[in-house]
Order: sequence, then structure tokens, then C-alpha cells
Amino acid sequence: MKVIICGAGQVGFNIARYLAVENNDITVIDQRPDLIRKIADSLDVKAVLGYASHPNVLEQAGIADADMIIAVTAYDEVNMVACQVAHSLFSVPTKIARVRNQSYLQPIWANLFSRENMPIDVIISPEIEVARAVTRRLRVPGAIDIIPLAEGKVQVLGVRCTEATPVVHTPLRQLTQLFPDLQIVIVGIVRDGRAMVPSPDDQMLPGDEVYFVVSRDHMGRALSAFGHEEKETRRVLIFGGGNIGLFLAQQLETEHPEISAKVIEIDKERAEFVAKTLNRTIVLNGDVLDPEILDEAAIGTVETVVAVTEDDEVNILASLLAKRSGAQRAIALLNKTTYNALVSPLGIDVVVNPRAITVSNILQHVRRGRIHAVHSLHEGFGEMIEADALETSSIVGKPLRDVKLPNGVMLGAVVRGGKEVISPRGNTVVQGGDRVILFAAKEAVKRVEKMFSVRLEYF
Repeated sequence: MKVIICGAGQVGFNIARYLAVENNDITVIDQRPDLIRKIADSLDVKAVLGYASHPNVLEQAGIADADMIIAVTAYDEVNMVACQVAHSLFSVPTKIARVRNQSYLQPIWANLFSRENMPIDVIISPEIEVARAVTRRLRVPGAIDIIPLAEGKVQVLGVRCTEATPVVHTPLRQLTQLFPDLQIVIVGIVRDGRAMVPSPDDQMLPGDEVYFVVSRDHMGRALSAFGHEEKETRRVLIFGGGNIGLFLAQQLETEHPEISAKVIEIDKERAEFVAKTLNRTIVLNGDVLDPEILDEAAIGTVETVVAVTEDDEVNILASLLAKRSGAQRAIALLNKTTYNALVSPLGIDVVVNPRAITVSNILQHVRRGRIHAVHSLHEGFGEMIEADALETSSIVGKPLRDVKLPNGVMLGAVVRGGKEVISPRGNTVVQGGDRVILFAAKEAVKRVEKMFSVRLEYF
């Protein structure tokens, strides 16, 4: 597949990295020479210096026979114009654009992106997606990551193990014997910053981050097995009244009225705007690092603080200060990955990475065929894929113990008839029409695509 990526920033770089290792034909455009040099030196892609919205630059990049354009520059208008040029002049089939300014995304202007006006097939709004990701984590205390699949019937959860976690030091093959009601499939373990696909003989150790697939109906039992029985959050303090903080507060007001929220915003004008926009959320004007402001917000009664300012360092320090002042749990937004190894030892419970969320959203539109969702796990360690199994699939009609999947590929769950969730075992038989939840490690994605492209038609 030939893909033109506009923008060589963090998101563009990581999309290019994902797709380049799968032997796609990738060209990246950016007008900043340093980023172009970096991407040309680091990845097996073509790099073009220039403005991504200019027709001659797009033509130089090979847009004429491209299958897709992904516009993720820092400027909404450049992204939109690049997609418009790709459509009008070069008839590119699929156009994806990142749009951050919410004035473009208001329902009243929905016709803007119609086929007759500005035909962009997929609009990605990182701020909205991050707010949704935070909301999901608020609903499942104890989880450091949560990904809903199959209309929410299946969940991929990430949890952190401690010495008190009941399932540590147990070989994975023995989990079902010791915990017969534990219907989960463990697809990844992150140990000392390194991710691995576990074998049946591997054990979970204190300090590990574990990713597993579980039915929504068994989430409580699964979290208990990992030592997490925390109550759902009822009081939230949001640090930062930017777009993410505002969207988060709006979601809590409209979808979770049982949650009481407060927002602290340092800019007075912005704080007044947020206060007027929200209905029942209290908005305080002040510095999130000021102990007096935290006292005014009654930090000692707050169950969860969510630090989503535009400064990573402020998010880290404010989270630590809040926990020291009595907050039970801290969720911090971090754009840089350099701090990831520090946050857990410091006491920050959950890290949310906008780049990873944006990349996951884009990937699900890149994968081919009968695919419903794709989510990246732990900085590109692997992908959770939701797809349909057809009658012609080699995985259909025989016990899974007799099905040979590539190394690094695991079946996490099977959804039958849109209702029944099956935790796969050796004697499980997949039927045509089943929805399959599949994990593929990064190095296995291309083999999975080749294996399934004809017979399973997943992609």
C-alpha cells in the first residue's frame, strides 16, 4: 500500500514507523528540514521537504498513485487543504486528517466535510479521544489502560502487579486451575520497560504491567484476581481547563452525572470561558501547583486527580503534590515518553499519551478489509485487532489447538451472535460470522496480514 504522510512530528513519525516495518511504500512530507533529516535517517521511508498542501510537493511525493493520505501536520488548515488537493487533483481514495480546532467540528458545520465540499473520509480529534480515554479509566479504577472492543462486550485491560497481587509468581498455564472462574487471555507483559508476548510457562512478577482480554461481564472478577477492588470514582479534580479538560468535564456532566468534578485553570479568561460553558462543574482560577488552590478545591476529599495541562512537567508535579495532599489516584497526560519509566515509582497511577491514542485511531483506518477496530498497545508493542471470521477462514471449523497461528499472534476472545463472549481455549471452535479479538505483536503484523488477507479476509 502506498501512503503519503503529511507531517513528520511525533504522530507522523510513529505512523510512518508502524507502516514502514510492514513493507508499505511510505512517503513523509514536512517543511522542517531537521524533522525530514531525522525521519530519513531513522526509517526506511522517502522524505520530501516542502509544504504538504502544495500540489507540486504532493506530486513530488508520488500522490498520483497513492492509496491514502494521512495529514497530521501541526496546522488544521494545512491538513484539510492537503486532503482537498489529494481528492480534487489526484483522486486519492482515502483521506485522513487530524483536526484540533473544535470550531470546525461543531455539529452545526457537519456538512463542511461532505463529499461535495471538503471530502475528508476520517477526521481525528486528539483532544476528544484523549478525554474519552480518561473517562474510561475513571470508570475502571485499578486499570492503567482500558480498550473497549465489540461494542464494549470485550475489554482489553492493563493492570500493574505488586507483591500483593494474588496471581503473581504463577505460571500462566496454571491460572485456570488455581482461578477456575478467571476467564481472561493475557496477551502482553511489560517488565522493566520491555514488552513481551508471554508463553504458558511465563509468570507475572511484582512491578509488571499486564495486558489481558476479558468479557465485560467478568471484569470485576478479573480485577479482583489482580488485587484491584477499588470503588468507582465519584469526586474528580481536573488540572487544566484546555480543550481536553473541558471535553472531559463535559463528558462527565452529560454521561456520568454521578461524578462530581472541579476544574483548576491558571488563565483567568479561559477559566471564565470554561465556567460559562459547563453547567454544574466548579471552575477555580489558579495555579495547580499552589497548595492554597488545592486546599480550596478540597484536595483531601478527591478520589482522582486528572492532570491535563499543556505542560508534562506540571502534570507530573501537580499529580505528586495532589497525592501527597490526600488524593487517592492520579492520572497524568504526558506527551513525552522520556518520563514513562519514572512516573510509576513516583506514585502516578496512570499515564495517558495523546500520540499513542491518535496513532491507534489512525491505524484502524489503515488496516484493510473486514476490520472493525485496531488499538496499539504500549508504545507500539503490538496491536489489538477486532475483525470478522468468514466461512472460508482457515481458523473456522476446527479446535484452536489444531490452528497454527504465527508467533506473536494470540486469539483473545470470540463474540458469537453479537452477544455471547467466549474466552478461547484449546477446544474452542470458531464459527463463520464470529467476531474475533486478536492480538498481533509488532513484528507479526505483516505475517498476520499476509496469512489472513485471502483466507480470513480480515484485512
